[in-house]
Amino acid sequence: MKRTLLAGLLCAAALPASAQMDPERRQLLQVGFEQALDRRGPLAAYAYYHLNAPLFLSPKRSLRLVLAPGYADSEVAFAQALGGKTDLGIGLAGGAFADSHTEIRGHRYIKEESFRGDGVRASLSAYHDFPPYGPVPLAGLARVEVHYAKFGHDRTTDPFFAIPEPQTEVNTRAGLRFGGKEPMLSPNLAMEVSAWYEGSRRLEPMAYGYAGDRRVEKTSRLFWGRALLIYNETKSENRFVAAVSAGTSLRADRFSAFRLGGDLPMAAEFPLSLPGYYYQELSAKRFALIGGTYIIPMSRDRRTWTTSVTVASALVEFAPGFEQRGKSQTGVGGGLAYLSKSKAWQVLTSYGYGVNARRARGHGGHTAGVLVQFDFQRAQIPFFHPTDPKAGLHHLLRGRRSF
Repeated sequence: MKRTLLAGLLCAAALPASAQMDPERRQLLQVGFEQALDRRGPLAAYAYYHLNAPLFLSPKRSLRLVLAPGYADSEVAFAQALGGKTDLGIGLAGGAFADSHTEIRGHRYIKEESFRGDGVRASLSAYHDFPPYGPVPLAGLARVEVHYAKFGHDRTTDPFFAIPEPQTEVNTRAGLRFGGKEPMLSPNLAMEVSAWYEGSRRLEPMAYGYAGDRRVEKTSRLFWGRALLIYNETKSENRFVAAVSAGTSLRADRFSAFRLGGDLPMAAEFPLSLPGYYYQELSAKRFALIGGTYIIPMSRDRRTWTTSVTVASALVEFAPGFEQRGKSQTGVGGGLAYLSKSKAWQVLTSYGYGVNARRARGHGGHTAGVLVQFDFQRAQIPFFHPTDPKAGLHHLLRGRRSF
């Protein structure tokens, strides 16, 4: 089952669907790994290549492509296709393990009730640019998506556990984002205030599990928002990150509940991080989460080596079937990071302690993780260029350029 979760995260990381079209050219390799030190929790990891290509075969066309092992997520956007300030996006994604479910209740990772899910998605999106407030952009998103998922037993799933039948669902999302954050591991500056709605309508609602003890709901609705600030002090080069998010839901089930826990920042568009907890350990129908990180330079150039301290705390109203004592959940952590002189490589190591995380011997969870980012643009290596067939891996293989 650990292999299933790993593969599922490799795919889930390929779903950072942005709320607005990214105008910057990007070629990034993102890798993340996190493991509970008691080895009783699931292995959490992701790895993917992210390409954002403005001017894709046309001045008014752009491409977003994310490739992970066994999974691909793509979107082609057409500038001003729906009016002077409204772009149209056509998306297609699919592959193995992306809809797998990992069951974590209380302090237990329950392999017997976890199962594999493969799926495909197709979407139409409208991106609208509102008049900016000063230098900060305001963007709106409206999206309709059709999603099909097929489920199966993993090698550790209990054969007496009835998995859900294949599901087709129609999802809608709408939101406003003021400002935004680049899809980078550690940007120097960012500011965002956003509000979101997402609704799901499933065509095959049903009971599953042991004697139908859980359900796939016909409809579920999520409402959430986030405020984020990343600021870099000019003189000291100290940097701090502060984020507040909150959400509520109607008729959320295991597939749509808010999942909090872990500290993998690039595993989702809106990561709900709690250091020291298993990845997505807590299932909530309502939550409020506040967190902050303070980053301090350690090297003379104030950039190559940095250390960080993180604190995050949440108030959680648990989803039905996932109740446990105490609504307050707090995690703390620390990290050490390296940035290459070219700024192409970033490597971060982290440790997390879950203060309220329930474990077999009481409270207190421990996790360790590694995050890596490689920026092909900063390294000036054309790993892939959709309009230049001569650019690609063969440049590296022939020795014309090297890492």
